[in-house]
Amino acid sequence: MKKRTPVSKIMTTNLISVNASNDVADVVQIFKENNIHHIPVVSGDELIGMISKTDIDRISYVNSYATEAANAVVYEMLKLEQVMTSELETIQAEDQIKEAAELLAQGKYHALPVMEGKKITGIVTSTDVIKYLLEQF
Repeated sequence: MKKRTPVSKIMTTNLISVNASNDVADVVQIFKENNIHHIPVVSGDELIGMISKTDIDRISYVNSYATEAANAVVYEMLKLEQVMTSELETIQAEDQIKEAAELLAQGKYHALPVMEGKKITGIVTSTDVIKYLLEQF
C-alpha cells in the first residue's frame, strides 16, 4: 500500500460552488441536477462554509405528507448562511490520504475541503477514501 499518497490524487477537482447570496432553493436544485452531496460556499476566493444534502434534509419538512410547496416556503425563510456549516475542518492538497481518513473517521464530516494555501482546490469525501483503499487490495 502506498503510504504517502497526497490527497490531491483522490480529491474531486471539478467543483461547483455557491456564495452566501445564493438562495437555498437554488442550492437544492444544484444538488438535484448534479447528483452531488457537498457544495463549498465561497466569498470571492475565500471559503466561508460548506452546504451538504444533510443540511438541506434537516430543514426540509420531512414527512410523507409534505409538499414541495411546504419545503419551498422553508427554503425562502432561511438564508444560506443559516443552513451551511461555517466551522470547517480543511486539509491541504499535499497532506496524506491517511490524514484525511483520520479526520473523516471522527464522524463529524463526510467531506473535507482541500486547500492549496487559502484557496479551495478540491473536496475529498469518505467515499473517495474508501475507493482508494479498495484499489489497494
